[in-house]
Amino acid sequence: MTDIRILDSLESISPDEWNSLGDHAARSNPFLKHEFLHALHTSGCVGGNTGWIPQFLTTWTDKDSTTSLTGAMPLYIKQHSYGEYVFDWAWADAYQRSGLAYYPKLLSAIPFSPITGQRILAINNAERSRLIDAAIQLAADFSSLHILFPTGAEGEELEKKGLMLRRNVQFHWQNQNYDNFEHFLSALSSSKRKKIRQERRRVTETGVRFRVLEGKDIAESDWDFFGRCYARTYREHGSMPYLNRAFFGLIGQSMPDNLLLIVADLDGKPVASALNFMSQDVLFGRYWGSVQHIPMLHFETCYYQAIEYCINQKIAVFEGGAQGEHKLSRGFLPVETLSAHWLAHPEFSSAIKRFLDRESAGIENYVDELNERAPFRKGAPD
Repeated sequence: MTDIRILDSLESISPDEWNSLGDHAARSNPFLKHEFLHALHTSGCVGGNTGWIPQFLTTWTDKDSTTSLTGAMPLYIKQHSYGEYVFDWAWADAYQRSGLAYYPKLLSAIPFSPITGQRILAINNAERSRLIDAAIQLAADFSSLHILFPTGAEGEELEKKGLMLRRNVQFHWQNQNYDNFEHFLSALSSSKRKKIRQERRRVTETGVRFRVLEGKDIAESDWDFFGRCYARTYREHGSMPYLNRAFFGLIGQSMPDNLLLIVADLDGKPVASALNFMSQDVLFGRYWGSVQHIPMLHFETCYYQAIEYCINQKIAVFEGGAQGEHKLSRGFLPVETLSAHWLAHPEFSSAIKRFLDRESAGIENYVDELNERAPFRKGAPD
């Protein structure tokens, strides 16, 4: 017998229970971990008045007088579209102009994290199908259901269930078994190679030096400084930061093996830092900030130091974050990402389907154009 439950917190589920769901890729993705999701809630980054109301969809199966967690889906009631990185503000505006309410909507995503990964965690295909059906049924009480950054296989399954797919582009660096950073540079065209060397030289000449800290080596003072950097970046752009110092402290304690902090020091004092998450095969660039403007420091701290780490540690992929066509000239290549959407209103659903068809054709052409502008020299690995 299978029971479906909606939970407003992961407190009643142990990390081992949650993290055992899904395939190996899901378990190794730090953003899908119980530790990450629960820290968001415990620190107050989601829940309360944040506009992210947890509604984790779970399935439980009774066997031999024991009830076991057999499926789960990170799900939130959203009162806005901030922190999603798949932009549907125009859809919300169209709803409002028609006198309809777009919010609240139902969202399956990792808050503030445009990272592709499993969104339907289950022990088998039957449980996956049951979770999708339950999510669609639950969405009938809202304007819509949105599943952001699912895997390609999940996208196909969601499309068969009636959801509409939307495509976008990120830029990822791929390790072609480079021996060192110079080996990587040798694969680039002459102009790109020269530009990167110039950028790195400008930072080196300022006297900036770097500390690359794995999770267990990150001190409280490092977290304090990074928290300042992170908050300052958001405020410089006129926004409130999504995350807080408490969240960083929690993940620092609960999942240190998944964390990498790069700190830039000048004259013995920290001036910038970048927080990365990592699995065995992927480094995920996430948050950065500085307290002093130094030309090219952003590229060195966020990209080149991370690429060097990937080369040294034999990490296959570096995901540098959402969007950013400027990454192309620095050795990153375009990768398509997905989102899936279901809208309760039939006329709006039809209109958005037509829009997505046109948008997808544009994305396909855009990726072709980007690949034509790839930074690698002919005959070099790409």
